[in-house]
Amino acid sequence: MSLPKWRVVAAGAALGGVLAMNVAPALAASSCSISPAHEAFDVQGLKSELMVTALSCSQQDRYNAFVAKFKAHLNAEEERLNSYFRTTYGRSAQREHDDYITQLANVQSEKSLSSGTAFCNQRIAMFDEVLVLEDAADLSAYAEAKDITQPASYETCEAPAATPARSTSSSRRSSSHRSHTKA
Repeated sequence: MSLPKWRVVAAGAALGGVLAMNVAPALAASSCSISPAHEAFDVQGLKSELMVTALSCSQQDRYNAFVAKFKAHLNAEEERLNSYFRTTYGRSAQREHDDYITQLANVQSEKSLSSGTAFCNQRIAMFDEVLVLEDAADLSAYAEAKDITQPASYETCEAPAATPARSTSSSRRSSSHRSHTKA
């Protein structure tokens, strides 16, 4: 059973930032695109799933080999995540990033627990697959192609374009009143 996907959508100043929302038909009509940090979320999801697999299935040596092989790429994607959270959440970036990492590990651990012994049989092969990948591009493509459980999916949505105010007699009176009070 797959957990529901969520979307993080820019909600505007009135709501104070970014909200988590169910995917809805109305959202499909908005101007949303995949987050620039999409690849970083995919790679982090894969890294977390491999960590859960390593801990659940006594595969720590294979996890350590994965981290050693792709250390530079994992660090670069972590920095992209940090940048995403700083840009999106400002002062609460570290808390939101920590919450994401915790939720990610939790949903993946729940999957492990609910699968029982089948989990290790299904997931250990991932180490064979990732350890034969040649470079960072291969790892990113692999992470994107895998059905990795995430607590959320992240995309960037633009606010609707502002329409210019129409000139009315009341707005003209208002601006002329302001000019008289300054004199």
